[in-house]
Amino acid sequence: MPPQPIFDYSQYNFDKPLFGIDDIRKFNPQRHEMEQLSGIVWVDREEHGIIGFRDITDDEFWIKGHMPGFPLMPGVLLCESAAQLAGFYARKYNILGAGDYLGFGGMDSVRFRAPVFPSCRLIICARATRIKPRLRAEFEFQGFVDDRLVFNGGMIGVPISRERRVDS
Repeated sequence: MPPQPIFDYSQYNFDKPLFGIDDIRKFNPQRHEMEQLSGIVWVDREEHGIIGFRDITDDEFWIKGHMPGFPLMPGVLLCESAAQLAGFYARKYNILGAGDYLGFGGMDSVRFRAPVFPSCRLIICARATRIKPRLRAEFEFQGFVDDRLVFNGGMIGVPISRERRVDS
């Protein structure tokens, strides 16, 4: 049985986001084809919650090569969308106090429950469930299309710094 929504996303106006793509770019490094967020409509700093969305269009880079003739959004990009939402929250509100980015540290219990196709709006909800300053943040996430849960799971975000380290 699918889990209940972690947040009631139906009460927000997705046509008037709190943060648009230019705001997201101030905190997330992804550009061009790798940008997987269109906007953010709600943030709750007390509950460490955030709701955003991704408008899936008919000209996505993966349509031509991922299952030609059957434009199914790749699961890895669904997970990337959730990670970018969590990354925005972590960086904007500096919940870890370290790093230039929030990088993938792992994913748990990810389930893909329904396909996602072009010409839809993917709504993503995420909540930080555990924060260990300077080390990691754990998030639960869910994605919805047309009020149907399409994927969910948990992820670990870790601080990543721009400086490169070369081991001898």
